[in-house]
Amino acid sequence: MAEQNYDAYRESVAGRADVEDTPELVAYYKALEAIKAGALWTVANKIEPWQPKSESVPVLWRYRDLREHVLRSVDLVTPEKAGRRVIYLNNPGRREVSAAVGWLYSGLQVMRPGEVASAHAHSSSALRFIMEGTGAYTIVDGHKMTLGRNDFVLTPNGTWHEHGVAAEGSPCIWQDGLDIPLVNALEAGFYAVHPDLQQAVTYPVDDATAMWGAPGLRPQNGTWNRRYSPLLKYEWEPTYEALTRYARVTDGSPFDGVLMNYVNPVTGGPVMSTIGASMQLLRPGERTRAHRHTGSFIYQVAKGSGYSIINGERFDWTERDIFCVPSWAFHEHANASSSDDACLFCFNDLPVKHALDLYREEALAENGGHQVVVA
Repeated sequence: MAEQNYDAYRESVAGRADVEDTPELVAYYKALEAIKAGALWTVANKIEPWQPKSESVPVLWRYRDLREHVLRSVDLVTPEKAGRRVIYLNNPGRREVSAAVGWLYSGLQVMRPGEVASAHAHSSSALRFIMEGTGAYTIVDGHKMTLGRNDFVLTPNGTWHEHGVAAEGSPCIWQDGLDIPLVNALEAGFYAVHPDLQQAVTYPVDDATAMWGAPGLRPQNGTWNRRYSPLLKYEWEPTYEALTRYARVTDGSPFDGVLMNYVNPVTGGPVMSTIGASMQLLRPGERTRAHRHTGSFIYQVAKGSGYSIINGERFDWTERDIFCVPSWAFHEHANASSSDDACLFCFNDLPVKHALDLYREEALAENGGHQVVVA
């Protein structure tokens, strides 16, 4: 009886299940609408659900499909006229805010050798993950970083930054990851173009890595009081080496394999206030168990091939493919190779969830911790 009473109560507070649309109530709702008000019981289930209900859907963007269209844009628009020559990833459930998942934006930018985009600054935090090509570089507040495949660079909130490809390089494609939808939702977005269009390089090239890139060491005269990481560039080779060393001494997480977070070397916290990043390694043949948590995730395959199951749907991926996991979606990953490891780069909005005390996590209890594939 107590359980029946609870179910009845749950139904009544979840929405308007027990309130019929009588003519008197319909007239009442119209009267409220006229004074720009409304009855909570008509929207309660939508705005205050029992658990997160993401409007985003899981999506896999295959690089072989994207690449053709990204390269075609080179012949159609210039960086000067387009501002940024980018093809963005548009989640079917988030088209109205141009998001790839949740409140995160992702796009693929292409530049030819010798091209330079104008310097600019904006309220959104951003990162770039290099997918192919040679000679790419980014300048952030006078710090120039040279970039290779699977490196990623920060262009934090409010910093002057610009991108280019050296004349002796090759066409470069990288993924842009930003919190544009979040900043717009907070109605806090600003954008500015540098008054000189380009900025001067005022520090030695790759100085951020030279100063802050040694693990466990801090420069004697290194001072930093900004809320983002001073290590503006995170290189692939030392990251992969750290993962393989760690893999030799740990069983890893049953849900994530061998995962390491990119951190601010000064605070040990996330690389930026609103965007976190990680790289995880799946051993040959490894399949993780399913779990779900609040937070939106965009993955890019840095190495290897495999598949992920997201809310019962299987997505097979290979190098450079991109896929997303919406908030509170069950997900698990598997390495398809029996002889080589696989690596997944990820950026997410976990710093926001943790800062607001909104992070929750839950493991899948049934079926040995694995989802049943339904699609």
